[in-house]
Amino acid sequence: MMTAVRKYPVLAALALGALFMVLPFVVVAMNAVKSPDEYSADGPLSLPDGLYLDGLADFWERVNFGEKLWNSVLISGSVAVLAVVLSILSAYAIGIGRIKGRPWVLAFFVLANMLPQESLVYPVYYLSKEVGLYDTRLSVIIVFTVVQSAFGTYLLSSVLSGFPREIIEAARIDGATKSQVLWRVVVPVSRPTIGVLMVLFFIWTWNEFLLPLVMLVSNDVQTVSVALGVLQGQRDMDATMTNAAALLGVLPSIAFFLIFQRTLTRGIAAGAVK
Repeated sequence: MMTAVRKYPVLAALALGALFMVLPFVVVAMNAVKSPDEYSADGPLSLPDGLYLDGLADFWERVNFGEKLWNSVLISGSVAVLAVVLSILSAYAIGIGRIKGRPWVLAFFVLANMLPQESLVYPVYYLSKEVGLYDTRLSVIIVFTVVQSAFGTYLLSSVLSGFPREIIEAARIDGATKSQVLWRVVVPVSRPTIGVLMVLFFIWTWNEFLLPLVMLVSNDVQTVSVALGVLQGQRDMDATMTNAAALLGVLPSIAFFLIFQRTLTRGIAAGAVK
């Protein structure tokens, strides 16, 4: 065993890192299907004697989890699509259109990515109040679309700046307009990178907590992360229900990641080849 570790230190480090990443999820899953009495008697690291699903059912009914799940899917999916479209349009102008002051524009997007979300809370809260969008899903969708598209524009503009000019010139000679060049030539070739961005935008938005907590105060518009955070401070939640809440909160994002894992792999591989 030690010989294999010394011979393949990188693989050993990766295996150890994967173990530390999976272990908390396994512990949460085990405790989510335990009864409170079993948890108190045997502790959090013991294997469950059977499947106790009352904690999952109680949490689902208590927070109306189906509604929270729909809100998170709607907000995250809308942000992923809209942010990718906005990133494509902006990156096309910067990377291929070669607008004036390109380095300064890219520096602006880098600065936007470096701003902490805490600095956006009051301006976003005040503006949403003024325009009548406070406590609506649309307000969160607009904010995160702008925030995520800043990163997407920076990344895509770097990719499109190295796009083969011969392909674009050939399309223009054939009579293609700028919009046709974008949607029929540039986007299909850049599909792996665009797919990676869409997956990342969805997962990042799904896990957001601070801005949805401030902007969504009504129960019927709250997301999964907000519902989980609000319930953590309630005293009448036992340990098994807390683990059940954590399990239900993380399962959708894991499922989404596994479904689109091939998209991520293709995007990373395509970037490495280029």
